[in-house]
Amino acid sequence: MTKLVGGKTSVPSEYAKTLGGKLRAIRQQQGLSLHGVEEKSKGRWKAVVVGSYERGDRAVTVQKLAELADFYGVPIRELLPGNASAAAAAAAPPRLILDLEALQHLDASEAGPLTRYAATIQAQRGDYNGKVLSIRQDDMRTLAVIYDESPTTLTERFISWGVLNPEAKGDVEESEAAGA
Repeated sequence: MTKLVGGKTSVPSEYAKTLGGKLRAIRQQQGLSLHGVEEKSKGRWKAVVVGSYERGDRAVTVQKLAELADFYGVPIRELLPGNASAAAAAAAPPRLILDLEALQHLDASEAGPLTRYAATIQAQRGDYNGKVLSIRQDDMRTLAVIYDESPTTLTERFISWGVLNPEAKGDVEESEAAGA
């Protein structure tokens, strides 16, 4: 898309398009439409403005980018072009799904290790939807070591807490039986 700037047409730079793509990906990860952003921000972020940032049609200042990153709850580095972690968020299909919203309501003395582990995975993947997080079988084995329990027992505990999808039990049991 071109735009008129001082009587001349201007094409968004690759940097602006890449930055906009990252903004769009984070917004979509959080299940928000452009109008949803406007509503959630109580009008602070206008749909038309965020849309123009996402298309690369409008330059975003560092200050505005930092404020938008804060609004989305992501580190600003995740929005900057050249950071591959946001692309990694669209990787393999999930089998074990953590409910991050339920995790926030648990007692930190018991769920603290899981909370920290989940935050680390989010940072590594650039996955900041804030609602759910997929984890791998290896993650369950690592968490089992941290909690000093078998993966199956820990899976049952996470299911009872309401932070892990019930289907995970069968996946973890299959993995343990296979010795994977």
